[in-house]
Amino acid sequence: MSDQTSIAPLAARQQLMTDPTLGAGNFLDRAIAVNPNRAVPFAYSHHTDHRGAVVLRGHSLLELAALRDNYAAWYRANGVRPGEPVGVVVGEGLEPLLHFLALSALGAVPALINDAMRHDVMVRYLNHVGVVGIVADDPTRLAAAYREDPRRRPRFIAMAAEIQAFDLASAHLPEAYPYQHAADDVVALIHSSGTTGTPKATMLAHRQFWDGKQPRMVRFPAEPYDRLMSLMPHTHAGGLSYFLTAALLGLPTVVMSDWRRSVVEPVMEAFQPTMVASFPRTFVELATGELPVKGAAKVHSWFNTGDSAHYGHIRRLVGLGERPAGLIEPWLLPQQRDERPALPGSQFIDGLGSSEMGMALFGQVTTPESTRNDRCVGKPLEVVTKAAVLDEDGAQVPDGTVGMLAVITPSRTPGYWNNAKLTSTFELAGYWLTGDLARRDAEGNFYHLDRTVDVIDTADGPVHSLPIEEVLLADCAELVRDCSVVGVPGPAGQGQRPIAVVQLQAEAAHRTAEEVREAADKALTGAGLATLAAVRIATTPQDFPLGPTGKVLKRELRTRFATLFTGQ
Repeated sequence: MSDQTSIAPLAARQQLMTDPTLGAGNFLDRAIAVNPNRAVPFAYSHHTDHRGAVVLRGHSLLELAALRDNYAAWYRANGVRPGEPVGVVVGEGLEPLLHFLALSALGAVPALINDAMRHDVMVRYLNHVGVVGIVADDPTRLAAAYREDPRRRPRFIAMAAEIQAFDLASAHLPEAYPYQHAADDVVALIHSSGTTGTPKATMLAHRQFWDGKQPRMVRFPAEPYDRLMSLMPHTHAGGLSYFLTAALLGLPTVVMSDWRRSVVEPVMEAFQPTMVASFPRTFVELATGELPVKGAAKVHSWFNTGDSAHYGHIRRLVGLGERPAGLIEPWLLPQQRDERPALPGSQFIDGLGSSEMGMALFGQVTTPESTRNDRCVGKPLEVVTKAAVLDEDGAQVPDGTVGMLAVITPSRTPGYWNNAKLTSTFELAGYWLTGDLARRDAEGNFYHLDRTVDVIDTADGPVHSLPIEEVLLADCAELVRDCSVVGVPGPAGQGQRPIAVVQLQAEAAHRTAEEVREAADKALTGAGLATLAAVRIATTPQDFPLGPTGKVLKRELRTRFATLFTGQ
């Protein structure tokens, strides 16, 4: 890596904070305009050479703009115009970000799709969006699907390699380029994880997706030694959000193309990040077995978003790395450093957010010194106008009462593409319903208990799956590596019963389901929670199904074990 800094000076970052026209559709050009280090590499891709060594390749802001323009010229030559949605189905890493930049520079709407999405679901999603074209690493199966239904075939289905090899000199960009977005112009469509059904197409708007991120320009760690490893899926709003922040800061960032530990750990050792941003999926792997001491030697902060992480994994990770003594409030990090020796261990910032929320809107900080506080996601961030726990009529419930988590914030999505009716179901009393169940305590802290669709309706009342998972992962850690708790039908008239599907620790592979259940129920009883009706051990990936973004597909587990107690 270059010894030259790519980080934007503080004055430039302060200028970005107050730019009234900056947004998700033009952040690259704004970064180029204010950062004098625009020619210094900051965004790194990675590959492994013939000797098995990790090779990092850096790209500057100017280089990214040149690549973007090449891609945009191809799209323009193939008839893409402002406002038109285009499906992008390419592997993770920098590639989906380049397609996003190119299409948004034309005023078009990239529909970014995780290439791990099941093929039949992908075709239904593309048809719902109404894409005018599709670009994919391997478009063969997509083309075959449209041959069976030619009336729905988009104007083009192209191989991504064709765009990568395109020569800008053979085509022309529009006279007005890059496109000047209005504040409410849609700049991307992001699909949901599909954990509760067919993915939804969440709209991101130009200004909306930037709202709330302005303080990061001066509060996010951007010291000369800071480096970010982004393990977010970059077809997801989380990956796009961190890349937007990194580009505006000029923060050296390795954009990962794979989230598995076998790939991640060697890159960590080569890149030596001070920050790691991910969904829980990679944190589970990094916290299991022998810890990545060498790769995490310089890590001071772990950033999690999407689903909340579990304390059982967090407590192992915060023992790694080291923290500057003046590092405080790391979700909104002031640039405070002093000359005191670094503190051992790191901090884990668990941010509850979603594509619909526009960013993580709650943040809980855990350090080696923190006391355990199961399912606490902290207080709402400053972009949140109001956060509340509501009943079904939209009235706020008393502190300590479980209800629907709701927010009022300018960062929320404009809604779902081509589905105003669905959008309206998430709106209540002026709030946006996040789809979560929560409670608030007297100090204003929020606790995330479940997704609304995952509540277990037992004969004795509702049981929430996330606190049970928390106990299994923290208090049965010698047995349980990862788990998912779902409700399945009990015998007639007895409501649902909670069961756990668990992945065992390697050293506990010989333990039986009943042994695990006995240990789990003892811990759950001690915590005052409902016990389990059954435990099933997952021994293959198929036994523990994950969606495109690495979330456990609870709906599939419910279907798989639907007759466990009914005998049907």
